[in-house]
Amino acid sequence: MVKKLEQIKGRAWVFGNNVDTDQIIQGRYLTLLDYAEMAKHAFEIPRPEFSTAVKKNDIIIAGRNFGGGSSREEAPQILVKTGVGCVVAESFARIFYRNGFNVGLPLMTVPKVTSVVRDGMKITVDLSEGTLRVDETGEVLKGDALPKMMLDLLRAGGAVPWFRQQK
Repeated sequence: MVKKLEQIKGRAWVFGNNVDTDQIIQGRYLTLLDYAEMAKHAFEIPRPEFSTAVKKNDIIIAGRNFGGGSSREEAPQILVKTGVGCVVAESFARIFYRNGFNVGLPLMTVPKVTSVVRDGMKITVDLSEGTLRVDETGEVLKGDALPKMMLDLLRAGGAVPWFRQQK
């Protein structure tokens, strides 16, 4: 499956600092063994409305250390299942950052993004340029553009599909 990543347009869901994997998906739901079922419980404690209100390509905006805690791949995988287009944060926990790309979840770092973007704003993220534009105001924030290799990995749908394409 090849994804188009030129630009991701969506509605912002804003979170604060230190959103850990247990806030994304509580450990008690890991026994479900079905990502679609787990996704129904995404952000159940901090944002109970998330799983029923999130739309395809909505964008999570977060502060520092998004995805800290356990190294479980279920956290980024259920975000993919909810239809989240990407996660933009001021910084990511290292293992979550790697797991996100492994499962095909686009991630981008943008300093001070939470001081500009508010819940519900329409935004456009360009991963190859490393920019986030607030559609209502036209304000553009500069982040870290993704290297071609990471874009190729995302276009393939994650690490496993990318490796299969290399044969």
